[in-house]
Amino acid sequence: MIAPTAGFIVYGVHKDGLQDPMGTPFIDDAIVENSRKALAERGVNLVEHDVIIASKEEARIALKKMKDDDSVDCVILFSGTWVWAAHLIAAVRDFAKTGKGVLIWTHPGSQGWRPVGGLVLHGALLEVGIEHKFVYGAADAPKEIDRVVSFCQAAHLKNWLNMCTIGTFGGRGMGQTCGVADPSQWMKMFGVDIDSRETTELIRTAQNVTADELAALEPRIEQLFGKLPEKSVVNERSLRLYLAIKKIVEKEKWDFYTMQSFPGLGDDYSATCFAQSMMLEDGVGTSTLGDFNTALSVLLLTKLSSEPVYYGDLQHIDKATKEIKIIGDGACPPSLAGKLGPAGFAEHGIPTEGEAGGLSVSLVCKVGEGALARAGRVDGEFEMVITRCSIFEPPADQLEARRLECGIPFWPHGFVTAHCDVDVMLEHWTNEYACLGYGDHLYDALVDFCKQTGIKPILP
Repeated sequence: MIAPTAGFIVYGVHKDGLQDPMGTPFIDDAIVENSRKALAERGVNLVEHDVIIASKEEARIALKKMKDDDSVDCVILFSGTWVWAAHLIAAVRDFAKTGKGVLIWTHPGSQGWRPVGGLVLHGALLEVGIEHKFVYGAADAPKEIDRVVSFCQAAHLKNWLNMCTIGTFGGRGMGQTCGVADPSQWMKMFGVDIDSRETTELIRTAQNVTADELAALEPRIEQLFGKLPEKSVVNERSLRLYLAIKKIVEKEKWDFYTMQSFPGLGDDYSATCFAQSMMLEDGVGTSTLGDFNTALSVLLLTKLSSEPVYYGDLQHIDKATKEIKIIGDGACPPSLAGKLGPAGFAEHGIPTEGEAGGLSVSLVCKVGEGALARAGRVDGEFEMVITRCSIFEPPADQLEARRLECGIPFWPHGFVTAHCDVDVMLEHWTNEYACLGYGDHLYDALVDFCKQTGIKPILP
């Protein structure tokens, strides 16, 4: 789970202990300190500036410090009291040119005139057209702190993506039109380069995996599944493929990847289900079928969550109950197994989608709160559908019947209740894949990410 870094700058004209006519300092040091502490407790690293800024020179020095620090994802401008916005605006504009985020935080309270300082700077940034977020809320109000933290997390994601590389093994899978990528658009919007390799190197690398490397993998497989898969050529190829993907991704320095899976690899060597499950377990953003948009969605959820991410088909939607069944074609991180039983081994099971066969993962996802999301393109422009959801487990005595409904009961199942207008969600959903992440905080951070990167958020 990411830990964003924010520059923290307090501003205000009436500083350095200057008191109001009632003898109280305009700037309340306790409020400033409690606000810093609230962010630190939520996992935000702070780079603090030790001078309260008011003049143009003070603003220039403070913002340049944050501009030049590569660890800083965004800057929080904390309203200490009122300010002359003209003294700050040029330095803020210069900082914003870096692409790092700008947030104005105003702590409520009549004494000190903080709202005046917050609103005058907010209005100045709106007038000039400087993208920013304005938060008016107290340090002891969790929902208000959530708004600041989600912005910092989104800024970190945006900065992390810049100069990343997504790799692809092979081309488009299963004739997917809605997962293809325009390399120039990805570079323009995210700063991400797209690299590609054919699957021949992947097969060759898998074939060259040694017996010692396979043996070294066994303890982890036993930890995740409680046992090892049966010995067979098909099962061994699944293990080899996982190790081969890890090797090439590390060698090529790819930050995340997608793969064609089939046609091609699934027919020539092995289905990719098990390998993809393990890469998700390792916290790597990935997808099958050469689906770049799902890979991006999985990456964002993975970076934000403390749990691995599951992507699978939106296999069935009950509009009356808002229940969604997410059933992947054998790929799911095994640690997501819930109380209905540990993760198990199964077969890929669909010869028309990979005659070579291979291991897949069988499980029911554990209970939790989270988000469903997927980025996609509509007429060439990025959108992301995002909804909160609850993951549940069916009653044990109904589980077998529920899994038989789809005709492939041995594939991983996620049972989800979507907290949205399902008709609106389906109208805007751009693919059959649902990307499921665990965590109450995911929704707000994804919305902020969309706003910071120019993706249109769809919030059904």
